[in-house]
Amino acid sequence: MDQRREALVAWARHCLEDMTGHSPVVGEIEIVSGDASFRRYFRLRFERALQCDHELVSENKRQYLLQSQFVLVDAPPAHEDCEQFVRVASLFRSAGVLTPRVLEVDYDRGFMLLQDFGDDLYLPALQAGVEVDAMYRAAMSSLVQLQAQGDTAGLPTYDRALLRRELNLFNDWFCERFLELMLNEDERALIERTWTFLEDAALAQPQVCVHRDYHSRNLMLLSPDPELNPDQSPGVIDFQDAVVGANTYDLVSLLRDCYIVWPAERVRGWALEFREMALAVGLIRNDSEHDEQAFLRDFDLMGLQRHLKVIGIFSRLNLRDGKSSYMADIPLVIDYVLKVAAQHPEMSEFVQWFQSKILPLATPKLQVFAKPSTAQ
Repeated sequence: MDQRREALVAWARHCLEDMTGHSPVVGEIEIVSGDASFRRYFRLRFERALQCDHELVSENKRQYLLQSQFVLVDAPPAHEDCEQFVRVASLFRSAGVLTPRVLEVDYDRGFMLLQDFGDDLYLPALQAGVEVDAMYRAAMSSLVQLQAQGDTAGLPTYDRALLRRELNLFNDWFCERFLELMLNEDERALIERTWTFLEDAALAQPQVCVHRDYHSRNLMLLSPDPELNPDQSPGVIDFQDAVVGANTYDLVSLLRDCYIVWPAERVRGWALEFREMALAVGLIRNDSEHDEQAFLRDFDLMGLQRHLKVIGIFSRLNLRDGKSSYMADIPLVIDYVLKVAAQHPEMSEFVQWFQSKILPLATPKLQVFAKPSTAQ
């Protein structure tokens, strides 16, 4: 028996009964998904929309109670921080970014009752080629809104220590644990120089509010609503790890997504379109130090840090947490790393080492996890 699930459902029903003034509240429970963390998501679905007669419920909350389904979150306090989730959800909302409304939360038990954004992730629509440019334009517009309006006070900084901890996931989990490669002194020195170079590049960029996982599996298509969402902005989820960091981090997460790949020229065009959006609201300057080539260089180098980290994270999810599905995406991420790094002379020694030492070990091991390509 799943005791946490049963307790979560009972708590959520009690919350809805208390807020709506109706008892009992009976609905069907279904699993929505887990994710790369310890959180679990369930849906509480009703045959018809609830009615809210309770006069003490605020008008703001009442609007989101008149629904037929809600998301329940199981976030064990030993591993997850509901206070941070609620705080960042509010911060993003205040910046004009659409995050699910938190209707109720039990911090001690790690339970949350959320507005339900549905199931329409960006990824399947992008794979189907449906209004791709419009979807990316909406996602980039929402990102500019976050960077321009997001309150960075109280958010942790994406400092050198955090950048290094993330990059070291590549050494520890991919090289040493997954590939079983014991790095020698020269290899560690090469990695040290490379990591320092990438950290310096990230810290030199304008520092803004960063979602930290802004991609097609964390963006959702919402039902058109001319009043509540006239710009058809995406619903944004999995935002609780937000930090203050480089202004290209979320952009490269979006455009060089680990789950779908686009031609390089198309990505370049989108990146420069974002730059124009950022220029228009004063997020970046238009001078020789911040011209198109400098912006694209920042975009590339930030992407290298992210993708090297992701290779380590996916390996850790497989080896530590038994979540092997992410391993099938590592070849795409490696392809990003090698193609982008080859364009920057400072990365040439690392690329040569990767191609001669890492690829021969990684290729056969990763073939075990292979899946059909979704490249466009």
